[in-house]
Amino acid sequence: MNSFKKLAGDTAIYGMSSIIGRFLNWWLVPYYSHIFITSEYGVVTNLYSYMAFLLVILTFGLETGFFRFASQEGDKQKVFSTTLSSLFLTTGSFILLVFTFTDTISGWMDYEKYPEYIRWIALIVGIDVITAIPFAKLRIESKAIKFAVLKMVGIFTNIFFNIFFLSICPALVKANPESWVLHVYSPEIQVGYVFISNLIASGLIFILLLPEMRIRFQFDKRLLREIIWYSFPILIVGIAGMVNQNIDKILIPKLIPEEQNPMGQLGIYGANYKLAVLMNMFIQAFRYAFEPFFFSQSKTEGNKEGYAVILKYFVIFGLIIFLGISLFLDLFKSLNIIDETYYSGLKIVPIVLLANLFLGIYYTLSLWYKLTDKTRFGAYFAITGAIISLLINIAFIPQFGYMASAVAVLVCFITMTVLSYYFGQKYYRVPYALGRMILYLIIALVFYFVSILLNLETSLVKYVIHTFLLFIFMSIVFFREKRDFLSLIKS
Repeated sequence: MNSFKKLAGDTAIYGMSSIIGRFLNWWLVPYYSHIFITSEYGVVTNLYSYMAFLLVILTFGLETGFFRFASQEGDKQKVFSTTLSSLFLTTGSFILLVFTFTDTISGWMDYEKYPEYIRWIALIVGIDVITAIPFAKLRIESKAIKFAVLKMVGIFTNIFFNIFFLSICPALVKANPESWVLHVYSPEIQVGYVFISNLIASGLIFILLLPEMRIRFQFDKRLLREIIWYSFPILIVGIAGMVNQNIDKILIPKLIPEEQNPMGQLGIYGANYKLAVLMNMFIQAFRYAFEPFFFSQSKTEGNKEGYAVILKYFVIFGLIIFLGISLFLDLFKSLNIIDETYYSGLKIVPIVLLANLFLGIYYTLSLWYKLTDKTRFGAYFAITGAIISLLINIAFIPQFGYMASAVAVLVCFITMTVLSYYFGQKYYRVPYALGRMILYLIIALVFYFVSILLNLETSLVKYVIHTFLLFIFMSIVFFREKRDFLSLIKS
């Protein structure tokens, strides 16, 4: 049980950066909604989706490969130096290529009027790719506190410069048209300051991570080939995963007719998609701790029973988050958290929450093909999900808009989860409490649909009943899990 204690401790520390930090960063979404019109926020959503693809492609799956080989090789420094050196070379080539052909690329992406956006994005992606391995090194060395502090510094820096450029500078210029701030600020840039702020934050983190990169240079071609061979399926998984999560934000502007304001619809979709961030933060914090944990515990006695317990409680807490947000969506309106021009997209939030929960379950189940070196199965599942996502989006976005995209995400992740569980039980059987997890899922969905059918108008009565529904769900779970839960806490 000491291993569970360590997992819980690491999850808490990583959560300081992933949950608290990203929660603070999340407030940029309502902040943007009150500053940008929907089509302007659509630009932010669209370009960050391209960035997500580029990050996966340029990282080449080497982060997971680094975990695997650094856990096995006697010389961890050689693994680190080899992977980092290769990323420096490929990333530098990428940045040079983008700067050389900026006009062509910006035209292809429909940003011919804003080629500087493309250059800024290339720099952000390049820096983030290079820092991925030093961050992975901190994780495998169990330097959770340093990892968390650096992540928080990056988040606060990004938030500060967003507020500085988008609120403080315009206010200073309005009060004094000759203000000194005009030396560093131009009102014409507007949305571009979102990317400039990100670039400043990424650059600062790169500088702070330089001490982690100062090691004896070692480059082993044989080792790199082995790492790439292991990581290639992870790359395919990553690309397919980005299709599953972000292709909709690239396709929406291209498939919705211009007269229906596609960038405006994308802005509404992107902002409301981000409202499901609490589930994402929970999953991310868990993954930061769980991935190195299950590699280190793979040969210990009773590890499979431990994995089963971990997944069960992951599902329980995920369902609590799902109900907690879905039952109180009206708070986003009553508290004016996002601008009213974005309210029409609130209906996608429960769908995206549930989709992200299944994504988290899939991540947890994926341990079997990583531990058995059958990473090709991860590629099969991700490609299957990507095909489903593409087909649904292409077929239904023109008719149903972004609602088709939300449903596509849910169907995609449910399919991947089912496939991973089925094949995982064949090659690396883990005694998961499947029946109990399905029961909790059904109860949560029933309570959610009851809240919809009631369709209460009075806010106070609605919140009281919805709070009661959430309390009943948590009580059912507690009394069914009381013995195991108290035993785990005691241990």
